[in-house]
Amino acid sequence: MTQLTAPSVPSPAVVPSSVTAPAGRVGTAPADALGAPWPASARSGRGAEVLVGGVGLAEAAERFGTPLYVLDEGEVRARARAYRRALPHAEVLYAAKAFLCSAMADWVADEGLGLDVCSAGELWLAVAAGFPAQRILLHGNAKSPEELRLARRLRVGRIVIDGPAEIARLAALVAADAPQKVLVRVVPGIAAGHHAAVRTGVGGQKFGFPIEGGEAADAIARVLDQPGLELAGLHCHLGSQITEVEPFLREVDALVRLLAEVRERHGVDLPELDLGGGHGIRYLPGDAELDLAEFAVRVTDRLAVRCAEAGLEVPRLLVEPGRAIAGPAAVAVYRVLSVKHAADGRCFAAVDGGMGDNPRPALYGSPYGVRLVGRRSEAGEARTDVVGRHCEAGDVLVRDAALPADLRPGDVLAMPAAGAYQLSMASGYNLVGRPAVAAVRDGRARLLIRRETVEDFRAREVGR
Repeated sequence: MTQLTAPSVPSPAVVPSSVTAPAGRVGTAPADALGAPWPASARSGRGAEVLVGGVGLAEAAERFGTPLYVLDEGEVRARARAYRRALPHAEVLYAAKAFLCSAMADWVADEGLGLDVCSAGELWLAVAAGFPAQRILLHGNAKSPEELRLARRLRVGRIVIDGPAEIARLAALVAADAPQKVLVRVVPGIAAGHHAAVRTGVGGQKFGFPIEGGEAADAIARVLDQPGLELAGLHCHLGSQITEVEPFLREVDALVRLLAEVRERHGVDLPELDLGGGHGIRYLPGDAELDLAEFAVRVTDRLAVRCAEAGLEVPRLLVEPGRAIAGPAAVAVYRVLSVKHAADGRCFAAVDGGMGDNPRPALYGSPYGVRLVGRRSEAGEARTDVVGRHCEAGDVLVRDAALPADLRPGDVLAMPAAGAYQLSMASGYNLVGRPAVAAVRDGRARLLIRRETVEDFRAREVGR
């Protein structure tokens, strides 16, 4: 029986020896390992159970209820360490928008990463958890005056300037003898990412200052004219779920050209270059993913070559992986509520979660894998749509999944690669509370985030 109680004193994290980089695994995997997109610790157990971090998923569902997100601490830590090893001279900041809780902030801080936040809420939670503010970078295309004041009060390390109004607004908060380190977000006109809604490196959208047309150059000049703002460098983010290195190389080319223009126009060598994140992961076994080792070698080499050609000192590189650290570390666990066989032969398995906790399939058509856990079936496979409980026809988590033909209410289903942009984008649609989150490690599980209840919704009401 797997032990589901937390140890009173956390022991050092166990890092699976087979995990060396978010891009893949090396070495010989155990025969019972499930492989990507599951966490490296995922194993087949008795009775069709699946173990993650030594904890059975069906057993965790019984203990904590469903829907449940099971987060593998060892996988998070291993992936953070992989970035530090691959980019030893760069600064790696975990992108909190992928998923943030106090435990996640602790883990990435322990592993030497900084933190990229994009709201007062993320900033407050991180600092309240003890994350060093100097290792935090604040993003956001519409930072409120209150957020900027909070960032200054907490002494955040860097603030990314994303629009013209922020220059004067931030400068008004800063004294010349206590300058604020800033980056200017620029848009190089490079399309990359799995969906048009997340391609932020192209013009015609809300983020940053386009390089083409001179907006980026003008913003840089304005920042340099402000004595209270210390321009540390340039920032750029191309998009999300990028699985090839080539777009990042073109990003380096464009940003180094801009660095050279800044030096020629202002006589200033900017010391930092933030390439953002967007590193893609596998959601299905055959998917492509960004190869971290290839990214590290080719990007750092390209940066050195382009800077040498331009006669520039090589700036310090910053990267902001979020999905690549959190995504493969979690598994979403649901219980089947009903099974419906339609007249046309289609089968629908409705679960106790859905687009309220994972809006990605509805928003982006994102594919996921799913499997039955905790019960061995000898029945053949039936093509099944795994659908959610919310009142939308588009509330479909997995289309055409291969599941046992005898699937029935009460069965437990598990979906890997659930750690990023699911709970962080979750809603309270239909007043269905957001799921609980349990961390697993060394055969033990502990609750990190309790399930949201109707009483939580009612607590926000102040009158009637």
